[in-house]
Order: sequence, then C-alpha cells, then structure tokens
Amino acid sequence: MLLHSCVAAITLASAALAQEHISTAGLIQNNSTGASTRLRYDNGTYGPEIEEVHYYYDQWPIGISVASDGRIFTTYTRGSYVYTLGVVVNKTAEVPYPSAALNLPPDELNTTWHGIPFGSGNASAFISVQALYITSKTSTRPETLWVLDTGRPTVHNAQGDPSMPYAQPGGPKVVAISLANDTIYQTFTFPASVHYPDSYFNDLRFDLRANVSGTSGHGIAYLVDSSNEGRPGFIMLDLGTGESWRRLSEDPSVLRGAENVPVYQGHPFYFRQKGSAAGWQLEGLDGIQLTTDGKTMYYSPLSSSYLYSIPTVNLRERDTNPLAEINAHANVSNHGQRGGDANGFEGDSNGLIYQLMPTQNAVFYYDVTDGQTHPFVRDPRIVWPDGASIGADGYIYLNINQLPYQPDWNNGIDLRQHPGAILRAKLPNGGTKATSLYT
Repeated sequence: MLLHSCVAAITLASAALAQEHISTAGLIQNNSTGASTRLRYDNGTYGPEIEEVHYYYDQWPIGISVASDGRIFTTYTRGSYVYTLGVVVNKTAEVPYPSAALNLPPDELNTTWHGIPFGSGNASAFISVQALYITSKTSTRPETLWVLDTGRPTVHNAQGDPSMPYAQPGGPKVVAISLANDTIYQTFTFPASVHYPDSYFNDLRFDLRANVSGTSGHGIAYLVDSSNEGRPGFIMLDLGTGESWRRLSEDPSVLRGAENVPVYQGHPFYFRQKGSAAGWQLEGLDGIQLTTDGKTMYYSPLSSSYLYSIPTVNLRERDTNPLAEINAHANVSNHGQRGGDANGFEGDSNGLIYQLMPTQNAVFYYDVTDGQTHPFVRDPRIVWPDGASIGADGYIYLNINQLPYQPDWNNGIDLRQHPGAILRAKLPNGGTKATSLYT
C-alpha cells in the first residue's frame, strides 16, 4: 500500500512537472524566415504585437503616464532641455505641461553656496522631473497626475564633464495636478533629514485608502531614493499631514550590485563618464510596485538580478517605535533572481508585477501566485525601456530612450539615434490599470 502510494505520488508529480516547460517563443525552427541558414535561431521577439504609438525627435524621455482620457504625459531630466514635464500632442510632438511657465528655464535650474553647486530650491516650478504616476478619481480627489521632481539637474563644465548639484529643500518635491482642470492643487516638499542633499527621487506609488494603518487617513505615497552616492532607500509621505520618513536605507536589498556588468544588445557595459575613470553603474533601488491589496511592496535595484519584497506595514511604521527600522530590515524577502537587471516596474489588475528588462530588450512579469518570473514581450525595438504605464485601455505603454548610449554614459559621445519612441502591447488575460487602492 505504501509502495503504491509513493508510485502514485511520483506519477502525479511527474505529470505536474510535465506541464512546466521552458518557453520556446521567439525561436524559429527550420529556417522559415528565409535567412541563409538551416539552423534554428533566436529572432529576438515573443509575446503580443508591439505597436508604435509616438516618436520623440526633440528631447529624450524618461517617465511616462497615461490618463483615462488617453492623454500621455512624459518627463525629461534636465540639463539643457527647454522643459521637463510634457504632454504628447500628436504622433511626433510634445509640449510643456501644464504650462511653459511652470517649467523652470535652464538658466534658473542651479545655484551655488560658498562655491558648492546646488539645484534650485524653487518649490513652485519644475526643475528636473523623473517620474509620473496617475491615480484614478476618488471620492475626495480628482484623477491626479503625481509629479516627482528630483530637484537635481545635470550640469556640464566647460570641458563637457557632467555633474549633478546637490539638492536643497524645496527643489525635491511631489506635486499633485488635477487632470480635470490641469492645475496644481497640492505640493509636498521634504526636510534635509529625510531627503538628503545626495538623494535622488526615482519613482512613486500610492495607496489612497482611508483605513491604511500608520497614516492620517488621507493616503500615503511610497517614494524611491535611488541615490548613486550611497544612501538609497524608501521615503514615505503622508498625504494628509505632509510628514515624511525613511525606511530600509542602505539595506543590502536596496544597494547596487557590486561591480555589475550588464549586457545591452550583446555588448558588456561599463559606466564611462567624461572626466572620470571607467567603472560600474552605481544606481541602487529603482523599480517598485504595490500588490493590489496594498500589503506588499516589490522592488529591486537597477544593477541587480534579484527581486525583493517587504510588507508595507513595515515601511509605514514610524520612529515612535524605536525598533521600526530593525523590524523593516528583518522582514525583507528575497525572491531570487529574475534573469537579468530590471529598470522600472508596473502592475496590472490581475496582480502581475511587470519588470522592464533593458538587458533582454523585454518586459517580464512576476506572478505572486507561483513565485516565478515569466516572459511577457520581447522585441529588438525595446532598446532600454525607461518607464511604463498601464492605461485604462488594457495596454502597457513603454518609453524607449536608448539610455546606455547617451553621452553622459559614453565619454561624451552621443550614440543614440532619433527617434525615441512610445511602444505599447496588450496585457494578458484582460488585465488593465490597477485601481483597487484608490477608493
């Protein structure tokens, strides 16, 4: 009887394993494409059809967010760009948003104090916007475009060597814009004890429910500090009181991978900045995404193949509990490697965690129900997906900006080729924008 049970169990296990197999999507068999080979080969694609939505011919983009009415908003980190927040107006053009006047001109982006360079402290206009996120209309808020301003533009000296001035209070900020009337209705700034002078805002997510523990009941924002200069971590913002605090600063899970050498389009990549020795990309914590119940935050550094998570209750815990930081570090979960470095994240109504994979020209997704990373879409046109937004139409929109080929990463030589692009692909299984946290 025992032997029979063991055999049956092995048979069932084998049957289950037989249903799990390596994906062969994108592999062409028997030379059906007409290439001059009889061998099977990788054609560089799989997944749903990729559509070309928009072309960038002027400023290279970073962040993207898609509104319920179909408007597409984009960001551009400064330098010398004329504006830093824009909206797409046709297939090949964008304009400043919500107005040119609210985008500081390039000659007002920086200041100095005793010879030390700082970004502007202007809290009333945009300096260098990195990321955007749109929350749906609620009983207390309009559909809102949330704007994350780093307050840290890049500057170049007379020899063309780039540097980034320190942030000063007032410059780094979160700005709420009503999409009903295109006006700013709320602005949050941060003390230097929370957003350090060498911090760098990278991304943001929201839980607007009134019953979230550790908040005033008016919602919370989870922000990324991806500082290249050494202190990455999470910053939380209570949207009712304006209070902010940090968690997981310099935890191993938010730090850059040591001496990480990613491969882009088949080429090993080293960080080569004009005026500096060759080295490695130093960016830490980058992609984040909340689960649809708001209980868990998934995240990872840019220069790491590992995916992590933490219960959001540990991020919300205040310093009134002297063990809050210890508890946060103790509750980090490592979900293993995903198959490459990842940039930004997004999430859909089915609870899938989409991860932008510049090392693979692809988007993967992590399924919390089986604990595995899966392929979603891959295409040679996905040359550094640097921002993603899921629209109410059930598509994921990707900003493509060829970032590794920018001059500040290539000894001052610009290897990008216009146009940049917005691409989109239909989500699987009827997935659409996740709105469960905006009640």
